[in-house]
Amino acid sequence: MSVYLCIDLKTFYASVECVERNLDPFNTNLVVADSERGKGTICLAVSPKMKMLGVKNRCRLYEIPSGINYIIARPRMSKYIEYSASIYSIYLKYVAKEDIHVYSIDEAFLDITHYLKMYNMKALQLAKTIMKDIYETFGITATCGIGTNLYLAKVALDIMSKHSASNIGWLDEKRYQKLLWHHIPLTDFWQVGTGIEKRLNKHGLYDMYDVAMSNPKVLYSEFGINAEILIDHAFGRESCTIEDIKKYSAKSRCISTSQVLFEDYCFEKARLVLKEMVEVKSLELVEKDLVTDKVHIYIGYSKDAIKPAKGSINVGRKTNLFSELVYAFLILFDKLVDRNVAIRRIGIAFLNVTKSDFQQMNLFVDISKAEKEQKLEKAINEIKGKIGKNSVIRGMNLEKGATTTKRNDMIGGHSAK
Repeated sequence: MSVYLCIDLKTFYASVECVERNLDPFNTNLVVADSERGKGTICLAVSPKMKMLGVKNRCRLYEIPSGINYIIARPRMSKYIEYSASIYSIYLKYVAKEDIHVYSIDEAFLDITHYLKMYNMKALQLAKTIMKDIYETFGITATCGIGTNLYLAKVALDIMSKHSASNIGWLDEKRYQKLLWHHIPLTDFWQVGTGIEKRLNKHGLYDMYDVAMSNPKVLYSEFGINAEILIDHAFGRESCTIEDIKKYSAKSRCISTSQVLFEDYCFEKARLVLKEMVEVKSLELVEKDLVTDKVHIYIGYSKDAIKPAKGSINVGRKTNLFSELVYAFLILFDKLVDRNVAIRRIGIAFLNVTKSDFQQMNLFVDISKAEKEQKLEKAINEIKGKIGKNSVIRGMNLEKGATTTKRNDMIGGHSAK
């Protein structure tokens, strides 16, 4: 029988900020947020003490009750990545990298099936040992789910560990069915969002027992092939392993990025930011030797009542050249976007991304000119890699409203340091 751990670093960003200040996260009121963005900015994390006072994670600053005194820590993404990498090295003390799947910056799955006999430990003992090592080395408290498959380990973490004094929950299929078949809401279960919950509710399905006992034809009619996963999860089954995840390689993929603008942007300023975003991602394609033949944009307006603008367009050939990609994006932008409404969010995506195995010829493309542009972009990547992202910039990056130079000093849209 397989045994997995799913380890989560409790309120990770906030805990790191507390540790860096020699403060106890469980006795300190602290939120991680960029206060320079105003009271409407989202708190990336709140300390456990704040949670005990009723402050929810991912709240906005203005939502925190005025009677609570708290520290505002500016996000430092490079610091969190540093801690995460160091904690990963602790996992490696106990489990080989082939048996670890990093799920996010603060969460990881460990397949401990073949290690229990080697350490002469029960799963609970090994989980406690790893969690203790993390706390004694970094002062970060971890929570853990133990399960006989990846799904049960994750659900044990998300639902069971919260009600355990040891911060550890465990599940096998029988225990899952006994304790959680009637658990609500459904959104507490891994991979069940509000949209899926509503679609289940309309068929009179309100908990996992309802899903397990329902007519499979109804689920397949509603969810298609994805119903198979939903049915398996309703019974606590999951066939995917960490080995399967590591072997998986998509034939094609999508590369995307988005940003929420610091203020309302007019049509022209948003158009400038779009071009900047295309430049950054096209250089990523060049660096990874990837190409695309289809692009997509998403434009969110400042007024929530107005439906976002979104759409896709074929580029004409497989390419990674900025000049060709930005041309396609601008055609799409000019066609779809309302010129009279302020813009607050921009998202772009390269679809059908594949390896650049060969040069696709096109009678309407000057091949020598294209090769010259690609050499230039490769040179730009090399310089940026050695000296820094802002070492080479285009003139548009200096225009009013441009965001690239500022965002180059960020990680995930937040301050790196």
